[in-house]
Amino acid sequence: MAWRFSWRHDRRTVAPVVIERESPMPASHPPLTPRTNQFGQTIGAALPGWSPRPKPPRTPIEGRLCRLEPLSAERHAADLHAAHALAPDGRDWTYLSVERAPDAASARAYVELIAQSLDPMHFAVIDKATGRAVGSLALMRIEPNHGVMEVGHVTFSPLLKRTPLSTEAQYLLMQLAFDELGYRRYEWKCDNFNAPSKKAAQRLGFQFEGVFRQPLVYKGRTRDTAWFSVIDSEWPALRAGFEQWLSPANFDADGKQRQSLEQLRAAAA
Repeated sequence: MAWRFSWRHDRRTVAPVVIERESPMPASHPPLTPRTNQFGQTIGAALPGWSPRPKPPRTPIEGRLCRLEPLSAERHAADLHAAHALAPDGRDWTYLSVERAPDAASARAYVELIAQSLDPMHFAVIDKATGRAVGSLALMRIEPNHGVMEVGHVTFSPLLKRTPLSTEAQYLLMQLAFDELGYRRYEWKCDNFNAPSKKAAQRLGFQFEGVFRQPLVYKGRTRDTAWFSVIDSEWPALRAGFEQWLSPANFDADGKQRQSLEQLRAAAA
């Protein structure tokens, strides 16, 4: 039986996007205070000097433990298929829009399809210790005019799940969004029944915002979507927590963390 997948994708030519730096954003953003207009109505805080933000570039992002590379079937499909095949079953794909590829040819066809997209923009997570792709994730719903983007399509294999690499991969994209591109809001959304995803979002510092009821139909079933976000005023404390947690000094000789990300984030707040 053929492996079926359905994916909205962008067939434009993939080319690097240059980050324009003529309007840099400050490193720290104070909380915004509402104001009153001439009619006595409360309105949002002014954003003097705001301009649309650059789109993320389709270029590699280097970390200490991992490297994020623009997804490529030629470079990554075989590694990803082998890594995901280590899972004993397909439960990691229950809340994704596709199922795990049953064979290498299907995996390559799927990666070839999604690698063309600029939104979502998919990245392979490369374990720098082995040079192999061990998972992928994407920036999506990219809205430069509003300074908003989302992380999604997170598919981490058993080689990546619950490792420092997985945390660093998320940190690298958040750092790109806030520090390099000056975005104001970074989103995480998932099926409201996806308890591991919700737990991961909160561990990473995302704030729960609520549940959208029945916005999607996928895999023949309805989905209620849980929304989480980080905004720019929250990022400095989150960044400090990530940097301390990812430091080699935070791990003992057996690789066990000395302090949790939540503990370090609370201390940095």
